[in-house]
Parts: sequence; structure tokens; C-alpha cells
Amino acid sequence: MPDPPNVILFDIDGTLLNTGGAGIKAFYKAIEDTYPSELDKCGGSLSLDMAGSTDWGLVIEIFQALGIEDSMNEREVFFAQYIQCLENNLSDPNYKGSLMPGITELLEKLFNEVNKGKVVLGILTGNIATGASLKLKKYQVDKYFCFGAYGDDHHDRNVLGPIALKRGESYHGLELGKSPVTVIGDTAKDIYCARAMGAQAVAVSSGSISYEELAEHDPDLLFKDFTDYESAYKMICRC
Repeated sequence: MPDPPNVILFDIDGTLLNTGGAGIKAFYKAIEDTYPSELDKCGGSLSLDMAGSTDWGLVIEIFQALGIEDSMNEREVFFAQYIQCLENNLSDPNYKGSLMPGITELLEKLFNEVNKGKVVLGILTGNIATGASLKLKKYQVDKYFCFGAYGDDHHDRNVLGPIALKRGESYHGLELGKSPVTVIGDTAKDIYCARAMGAQAVAVSSGSISYEELAEHDPDLLFKDFTDYESAYKMICRC
């Protein structure tokens, strides 16, 4: 019997790519557009800890701060506006986004293993699915990913890992219960998400969290970035 494939799940923002502020600005613009009077009552602004958070978790925090009753309908209203703002920002050349160093090369090497049946690639992100899709397509890395778990699957990031695995099983027609799993992200929340599902935790300081701060959370592997994609591939892939 062949060995089960390695499952490698990537975070998006700060790990695969940087939108140049397009994503964060879209979120805050959606708050301003959707809840102007409630925002005025709170002093005109909110401060959100967005690094590693899920979009559903953030919107729950927003509703609590603005005194808005949480409901699926209210979430849909907010995220419809957010997606419109995100689409506008991603098409605006003033936002100088880019892929992270070495990501294209690393994904190409991993995708070669996908074609050999040795690796399964997926997404594990706090972005809602539509937002994730927009970002991946904008930076032309959507072709590498056929499934994932997203910030509108659950507000708790630590719940998303098993959801991603089930979707991977469904998409590929494989049993992944015995597969080694790796979660790659740029925040402490990604590390703890990996721990919650018993996965290898790979951290990269290409986002907003420093190498030193990430090291304090004891990831299994820690990279400054993936410029040396050959070494990263060998350490991550375990093929």
C-alpha cells in the first residue's frame, strides 16, 4: 500500500500574499458604509486585532462593539458590502500588493508532488470563502488549491482544520485520517490552529508578526520567509 499523502494547508494573508492593505481597508470601509450611525456613537472608529483572526470572529467583535444583534442575516449584509469593497480595492492600482518571497517557487515544487500523489494542497484561512477566492485569483495562485476551510465555516480558527481535511477527502476521494498534516501561517493563531488538529506547525515571519515573537510560540519549523524555497520545500514536504 502506498504511503498516505502529506496534507499541507496554507494561510493566505501574510503567508501566501500581501494585498498592500486592500483587505484591511475593505473591512474598515464596510464597517463605515454599513453602520455609520452606530460607529459615530463609538467615537467614529474601531480597532480590530485582525492578524490570524477569522472574518466571522471579527464581525462578532464588531457587532458587540457597535451594539448590533448578531444574526446570519446581519452577517450576510455586512459581508456583501465587504466583498464589494474588496473587489474595488483589489482592482485599484494604488494598492501595491504582491506574493510573498519564494511562494511561487515553493508552490510549484509542492504542486509537482501533488501530481505524483504525494501531497495534497489546501487552504486554511480566516478569510470568508469569497474573499479568499478573490485574493487567490488576483495574485494567480488559485490554481494550486482545490479545497479549504474558511472564516465563514466557523468563528473559531481552531475548528477549521478538521473541516479542511473533510473537504480534502471529498474532493480527492481519499482517506486522509492517517496523513501527516502541516499548517503554514504567519501568526501565533496559525500555530495554535495546527496544534489543535495535531498537525506540524510551520510559521513564517513574512507577515506582521516578527520572527522573534513567533519563536516564543514554539512552532515546529520557523522561517523568516521562503526565499530559500528549496530548503523550505525539503523541510516542509517530508516526501
